[in-house]
Amino acid sequence: MNSHELESLTQALLAGRGFAHKVDIGDVLGCLDKATSVHPMGLAEAIAVGDDCAAIPDGDGYLLFAIEGFVEDFVKRMPWFAGYCGVMVNVSDIAAMGGRPIAVVDALWSRGMHPADEVLKGMAEASSRYGVPVVGGHTNNRSERGQLAVAILGRAKKLLTSFDARPGDALVMAIDLRGQYEDDKPYWNASTSAPAKRLRDDLELLPLLAESELCDAAKDISMAGAVGTALMLAECSRVGLVIDVDAIPKPADIPMQRWLQSFPSFGFVMSVRPEKLSEVIAHFSARDIACAAVGTVNDSTEVCLTSQGHSCSLWDWNDSTFITARTPSIKEAA
Repeated sequence: MNSHELESLTQALLAGRGFAHKVDIGDVLGCLDKATSVHPMGLAEAIAVGDDCAAIPDGDGYLLFAIEGFVEDFVKRMPWFAGYCGVMVNVSDIAAMGGRPIAVVDALWSRGMHPADEVLKGMAEASSRYGVPVVGGHTNNRSERGQLAVAILGRAKKLLTSFDARPGDALVMAIDLRGQYEDDKPYWNASTSAPAKRLRDDLELLPLLAESELCDAAKDISMAGAVGTALMLAECSRVGLVIDVDAIPKPADIPMQRWLQSFPSFGFVMSVRPEKLSEVIAHFSARDIACAAVGTVNDSTEVCLTSQGHSCSLWDWNDSTFITARTPSIKEAA
């Protein structure tokens, strides 16, 4: 794309709903910093906030704990798929940390059993396909409007984190392109029609990368899209990125802007040492998952997008935080 098209794409990403929801995280973290600084067990200081899961040291590994909430309009429009996603996205968060899921619980509010029944059917289907039991939760069938949140517990032997990308790494994205959009929504569904065993085996790639020490920095692609998720990784690791948008795995017939504002049911951003790059890509390719180096990690504070020789600055986390709590910038502290 030319320079004007790249600038237009950048502005569209910044104005999108996915980016807006992530910026809100910083305000929450600012409040949490104050609330957890006096924790009597000191756990808050040992658990980095900003990862896909809380990773709690436990014996020879880590307990992984995460939760996902769903916006009201999604639950109302697509109750079955919202229930399915309640399990799917949590399982993806566990995998992004190098872990394996143990069980989920849910909190569901509805006006009677409809559409609560569809939400629960979707959860049950995903629970069966991913092999992760629903072991409890909370239900309120006398609410004024529908809401859904699902929490998950998992375990990792060795972690993938959002804090270990290093200058000189290759930025890698792996996305399952064997899917389709849910109508006109930004949800790329490569899960509900895939063989259940394939879904489980594909997710096993992430713990394999962690335990084989082929990778130690990763995030699953969230509603912020592929580029927004890469920005989250950069800010947590305090590094800069140069991302070639043309190299991002993408279905051939999907417009770039739509794709970069989409949530894929299987998608991960990784920061990989150059000497391990070919082996990491080979693991995904062997399972027919599109995987490519899409950029580089550097020692700046800026995330830049490039295309066909053109470059455009997306974000400088030193000047404006994305998901982290507001703190004095490097320039201000100097």
